[in-house]
Amino acid sequence: MNTILHSRPFVLAASLLLATALHAAAPTLIDDFANPAHTANGAGRMLFTDKDAGSQSSATQRCENGVLVVQGELKPGRGAPAFISIPLLLTPDAKPADASAFTGVRLKVKLVQGSLSVQVASADVDNFDYHAAPVVAPRGQFTEVRVPFAAMKRAWSAQTPLSTKLVTSVNFVAFGMAPGAFAFEVDEVGFY
Repeated sequence: MNTILHSRPFVLAASLLLATALHAAAPTLIDDFANPAHTANGAGRMLFTDKDAGSQSSATQRCENGVLVVQGELKPGRGAPAFISIPLLLTPDAKPADASAFTGVRLKVKLVQGSLSVQVASADVDNFDYHAAPVVAPRGQFTEVRVPFAAMKRAWSAQTPLSTKLVTSVNFVAFGMAPGAFAFEVDEVGFY
């Protein structure tokens, strides 16, 4: 009987630790593309192109049966790279959210043409050189891809750690120095 009474605090503490570990490991949804006008967090859908930076890229995005379908054309300007970006804000008002309990970004994606990067924007980066990594997946089929925060790098700025406590959005970016078509589909995106 004494053994049971003395082990109860240990069992309770172990149960709390296990519950905390499971909660931290549970994936969090950013968007399932069920709503064509808003993300799962209530933020409006956006698409940015490079036209203000001197290039002429174009893209379309639409949600069909819970899948984001994106296609377009990269057209770099003279001496300027080509890009399009689809930011998925974590909050409707673009305020930072804490993603420090997670390891990275997970997405169910189908690459059709061209390349794709996933980018995590944080409030402490003020020059748009957010942490990013290429999405590596077979072409033409939906695949779950996990991109660790630790694998994400900045392109032209000093390499700094990603501020996971200040995340404002997860972005899909098509980028290139040469003209070319791109297309991809995303079924779901979240943190893991």
